[in-house]
Amino acid sequence: MRLALEAAFWLLALASHWLLPTQLPLLSQVWIVALFVLSLDLLVGFAGVLTLGHAAFFGLGAYAAGILAQQGWGEPISGLLVAAVLAALLGLATAPLVLRGGDLPALMVTLGLSLMLAEAANKLPGLTGGADGLLGVEMWSILGLFRFDLFGHTAFFYSLAVLFLLFLLARLVTGSPFGLALRGIRGNARRMPAIGTPVRARLVAAYALSAAYAGVAGALLAQTTQFVSLDALSFQRSAEGLLMLVLGGLGGLYGAMLGAAAFTFAHHVLSEMSPLFWQFWIGVALVALALAGRGGLLGLGAALLRRGRA
Repeated sequence: MRLALEAAFWLLALASHWLLPTQLPLLSQVWIVALFVLSLDLLVGFAGVLTLGHAAFFGLGAYAAGILAQQGWGEPISGLLVAAVLAALLGLATAPLVLRGGDLPALMVTLGLSLMLAEAANKLPGLTGGADGLLGVEMWSILGLFRFDLFGHTAFFYSLAVLFLLFLLARLVTGSPFGLALRGIRGNARRMPAIGTPVRARLVAAYALSAAYAGVAGALLAQTTQFVSLDALSFQRSAEGLLMLVLGGLGGLYGAMLGAAAFTFAHHVLSEMSPLFWQFWIGVALVALALAGRGGLLGLGAALLRRGRA
């Protein structure tokens, strides 16, 4: 049953290319946002480390891939790798500060890091384009075969393929002894050293991995839109990422993608129907979901399946 549902999920995601042919740019954004929320799930949902500044890694990946292409190297896959490495290195460098205290210091440090990077990008217009954004990003064909087109066909398949591959990697990691250790740390970090688990090392590794995923998501945004703005480093992106994760359900991987898709489509539809009050209706939906059951959309779906079997 579970394998059938998972296969249906990915087949539906692929079929959306033909079911919604006029919404391909929006669908590409859904896959990119889903990858960003997936990176948050690895850190918050599995390791239990709270953050309000995960956009720092997303923005770093976006600017890294964008500047690389602007300077003449527009090969997409190597751009993703560069973004992942730089974001992971920043994660390794800042993890000791984030993990030094409890949840509140972690929130403050991550938020401060994101704000500092955003201000640095704003004050370096010669490198980042400043408030005007990074222009002149020209991407090469993917594998020398598939050119980015105006209608978003290539961006759709490219973003979905990267999301699928990194999801498989996240599934492998979270199902390994490393992932089980993260679950144990989230449950009770004080007891894990008693069974020989190096808590700090595991959390640093999870933080770096989550940062790398966020960097790849930012690079995908830069490559598919061929533009980078300060919005990539904004606090709103971090806050909305956490909101999508809670909406979909923490610690399930699929919850991250469900939350990203639901929030993005709701934002798109409600902002067209009610440009001034769309946030109010999303708030109503969140309250209704919280009253309906725990675990977000993923938990609600699991509860409905259990009732159907009963």
